[in-house]
Amino acid sequence: MSSFLHQLPKVELHLHIEGTLEPELMFELARRNEVTLPFDSVEAVRAAYDFEDLQSFLDLYYQGMNVLFTEADFYDLTWAYLTRCQANNVVHTELFFDPQAHLSRGVALSTQLEGITRACQDAEREMGISSAIILSFLRDMTEEHALETYEAALAYREHFIGIGLDSAEVGNPPEKFARVFDRAREDGFHLVAHAGEEGPASYIRSALDTLGVERIDHGIRCLDDEALVETLIARRIPLTVCPLSNVYLKTVPDMTGHPLPAMIERGLCVTINSDDPAYFGGYMNANYEAVQNAFAFSRDTWVLLTRNAIEAAFVTPARREALYAQLEKATGNP
Repeated sequence: MSSFLHQLPKVELHLHIEGTLEPELMFELARRNEVTLPFDSVEAVRAAYDFEDLQSFLDLYYQGMNVLFTEADFYDLTWAYLTRCQANNVVHTELFFDPQAHLSRGVALSTQLEGITRACQDAEREMGISSAIILSFLRDMTEEHALETYEAALAYREHFIGIGLDSAEVGNPPEKFARVFDRAREDGFHLVAHAGEEGPASYIRSALDTLGVERIDHGIRCLDDEALVETLIARRIPLTVCPLSNVYLKTVPDMTGHPLPAMIERGLCVTINSDDPAYFGGYMNANYEAVQNAFAFSRDTWVLLTRNAIEAAFVTPARREALYAQLEKATGNP
């Protein structure tokens, strides 16, 4: 089964590029940019990955990204992730980045986007991996700051396909950002938002009804609201679930206590993703293996999950058909 999971062509829809910063690269970039880290070794960094909750992770996450300054830094970060995509047989990925966290450190939007985009273009040319970039707003900051960031980003609109909402969820409901999502919708961008990770099921409802999102990132709290579940099923709203992340951040007690099987059983459009894999125990193959070890899913279930991800991807009809064809070739399942 492990071999089957590894050779499945995968589509990843919930990935924070800053969350792929492995300790080795963190130290390399720190030396390059003459940044002093509060750790004396790679091992010390990894030892810090014992999180109590989302906020304890975010504290370390933002600390780590302080080594990113130049276009080359963002290129190297993204290229390292994309080479891991190739090793995990990820054939399409849609990655988030957090521009506000870098702007606050004096790193220009052009520096961020050009480095990330160039790596994505090189990966498509050299490895056949298609990709797209989603600009995410930090929900613990103000909507005014999000609007200012969005306005500035429009000068580089060819670099990204949509906007998202991430960071500290509790106390920062989706409706806080209604105006910026309305503006992005008018401008033709795709809309997604983190909801129902640590926050309640009502945040998922708000993301749908107030922000008008097309996908819910995480969404594991949806089962707390039966009417919401029925809405998600009826509207075929994808949920980009991140199993290892949920375990590492203690939003579930352990993998066997994850609601993923119940979500699949209900007919929700669930996908599996790695979120911040440098911090949460691994990339797509590691997430697939952890889920399989816990639940012993059938091959048909894994094909279903992969088809869900292809269906939910923000790609052209031609690219979607090509992804379905790759899946059929790999599994024999039409």
